[in-house]
Amino acid sequence: MLPAMLDSADVLSALAGAALVLAILWDAFETILVPRRIGRRMRLTRWFYVSAWRLWRGIARRITTPARREAMLGFFGPLSLLLLLGVWAFGLIVAFALLAMATHGESEAPRAFTTWLYLSGETFFTLGFGDITPTTAAGRALAVFEAGTGFGFLGTVIGYLPTMYGAFAQRELEISLMDARAGSPPTAAEFLRRTPPSGRGALCDDLLAAWERWAAQLLETHISYPQLAYYRSQHVNQSWLGALVAILDSTALILARDEDDTTSQASLTFAMARHALVDITQIFVPAMPAERADRLTSAAMKRLRERLASTRGALPDDSAFEARLAALRLRYEPYAQALAAHLLFDLPPWTHDAPRRDNWQGGPWDKALSSHREPAHRSEEHFG
Repeated sequence: MLPAMLDSADVLSALAGAALVLAILWDAFETILVPRRIGRRMRLTRWFYVSAWRLWRGIARRITTPARREAMLGFFGPLSLLLLLGVWAFGLIVAFALLAMATHGESEAPRAFTTWLYLSGETFFTLGFGDITPTTAAGRALAVFEAGTGFGFLGTVIGYLPTMYGAFAQRELEISLMDARAGSPPTAAEFLRRTPPSGRGALCDDLLAAWERWAAQLLETHISYPQLAYYRSQHVNQSWLGALVAILDSTALILARDEDDTTSQASLTFAMARHALVDITQIFVPAMPAERADRLTSAAMKRLRERLASTRGALPDDSAFEARLAALRLRYEPYAQALAAHLLFDLPPWTHDAPRRDNWQGGPWDKALSSHREPAHRSEEHFG
């Protein structure tokens, strides 16, 4: 049981330790185990990520080379997760040290706080050296509780990391598939040019249905694990936000062509993709920015029409089409631009200024291979 008499310092130590334990355990519970968006602003995890990302983003902005800047930003997601786990563990060790200090025996010689911190650390990680042991019943009970908390914490973390990286791998798989379907980076012009919507075209509808499911998975995983938003793709010109915006651009063009088609696959995909974008943006951006750039200027619109003019996805040249497209763009572009500014993503253009190669078309040996390529008839003579 607790010692008969506790002085004011012990009471303050016990209250501070108990409050810190509860705060960290509840924060870890909400972050790891609760599959929903948490609206409270006063959270340790939120404070950690806001502070760490502000510092990391400020350093990254000083890097002028895009590839190097993207490489540095790519380290933030995994590193921040490890640091967060370390902050939780260190906070729990400090909290239990405060509790242990408050439960020492009256006849026990005073110990420095670093000694209590050492006792708490070896108990939390279940080292069991035994060089320092609690002398009171309350201290022993606290040690058992801390050891169980540490064991459960480490076990939860071991199960948490594979779940995170499984969701990341599933997200990146679909982004990689978009390379040949919509270019690098993906654009609405390339998506419609390569898979044009011809009436009730099965190919386009099948792809849009797949991207509807991908957007739903993106919403579920990034609401449950917002840290995934900081994980970058393997290529500089690819990102989960860029893929999502490319799908929204493509479906907006399809819907703007036919104002009466409200039950098509394009409409369903647009709705799911916008839902994912809006909900994820609200996690990171609390207020809408005052200004935003126009992604589809008149010059870009002209290039877009020229790019699709000779395809079955050609765009109408009338004001009604442009008005419908502008209304659809207003429903998602402010969110996309706000989130891109916060996470330092480059949003894809509607169409490229000039034709460019996809990622799969490039390789480090291409020039050497092309210079040594022999005519086909020579190869046949050699093997004939």
